[in-house]
Amino acid sequence: MDKSFQEAMDFRHACKTFDDTKTISDEDMNFILEAGRKSPSSFGQEGWKFLIITNEELKAKIRPFCWDQPQITTCSHLVIILAAIDAVRPESGLPAKRFARREMPKEKQDFYLNLYATHLKETLSSEQNIYAWTSKQSYIAAGNMMTAAAIKGIDSCPIEGFEKENVEKALELDTRKWQLSLVLPFGYRVNPQSTQMRLEPSEVFEFIK
Repeated sequence: MDKSFQEAMDFRHACKTFDDTKTISDEDMNFILEAGRKSPSSFGQEGWKFLIITNEELKAKIRPFCWDQPQITTCSHLVIILAAIDAVRPESGLPAKRFARREMPKEKQDFYLNLYATHLKETLSSEQNIYAWTSKQSYIAAGNMMTAAAIKGIDSCPIEGFEKENVEKALELDTRKWQLSLVLPFGYRVNPQSTQMRLEPSEVFEFIK
């Protein structure tokens, strides 16, 4: 039975070892992925892509470049979140197509595209700046996917401990188009007693009235 939102938030933790005998159903995995796909993004550009890896050989190939962490090979589904590079450049034509999805006069579409290009001029000026922008947004999708997984009683563990260039090579990515943002394994925990530790509300919340 699905958990409530609060139950899911209490359940979720960074799972360090998954039960490699358990597999996430297609239905539940699609629920998780849809939470990522439907996540908000700056200017509605959806500057991300998700690679869903169940191939055990490829997982094993990637693991040494992720600090040899066991989550990589014990998880049911290994999701690689990529940050878009070329797709968010105005000259690629894709931002214009994104704006054109909404019904509006052509002049209004042109206005938004010009606003986009002008406002993000510095951001879009280099691959490094673009990556910083799109990878940051990809964490919104990652957060939603992890919460969606927890609602289904499925564990996850966001991983930034990786050798970016080596993982990109293992995946044979064209880094002019896509670059590695986050490694996100999903599966079922081995230890049912795993606990979540957080700062007290008084250390996190500051109300300004």
